[in-house]
Amino acid sequence: MSSKTVLITGATSGIGAHTARLLLDRGHRVVVTGRDESKLKAFLDEAGHPDRLLGLVADAADWHATESVVTRTVEHFGALDAAVANAGFMTGDSIGAGDPASWAPMVLTNVLGPALLAHAALPHLEATGGRLVLVGSVAGLKNSPGNLYSATKWAVTGLAENLRLHATTRGVGVTLVNPGMIDTAFWQGAGVPPFALPPQPIAEAIRFALDQPAGVDLNTLTVRPMGQPV
Repeated sequence: MSSKTVLITGATSGIGAHTARLLLDRGHRVVVTGRDESKLKAFLDEAGHPDRLLGLVADAADWHATESVVTRTVEHFGALDAAVANAGFMTGDSIGAGDPASWAPMVLTNVLGPALLAHAALPHLEATGGRLVLVGSVAGLKNSPGNLYSATKWAVTGLAENLRLHATTRGVGVTLVNPGMIDTAFWQGAGVPPFALPPQPIAEAIRFALDQPAGVDLNTLTVRPMGQPV
């Protein structure tokens, strides 16, 4: 794969961070975003490759921040070849017994965030024949009782197909990557099962999507750990 410029939202830890490191190791130019400036700085210091890595503080659910990130990416590296909508989180409660005050930020980040990134990035991806990757979840394929997080990922599943229909006639690929149980801080406090995968296989799935040749629109990759029944 020739060197590309890839923007990854929410990439200071977990799947996003592992994807950024993998792409840097493969010689690509990478832009990562995060809401926490100190965490972003720590990641940049640890990852190295300052000539090919740019970190920007941004909230994925904020339109002006997202638009600015895409603009600065193109200004800094000259083009945008791929955008990965990775930012997302789970409140860990349920609709039946949860705190409604915590739901709006989750819904905005998980659902509005990918739509904002698509709106800002698609004109640049059309210019490069690039790809938009949405990180969904097996929770967006299988329902569970009162799980609002799952509902946000069902929305991402629908958004991915919605965007594919829009983007494919413009020469832009759209890929939905659905991780199963992954051993990251995302599940902190929720109890990670012993069969959970490390983040690396998901990073490899994203890399595989970005590695597809022109004319191939790889649409859905679901990666579960062996032993996860749902």
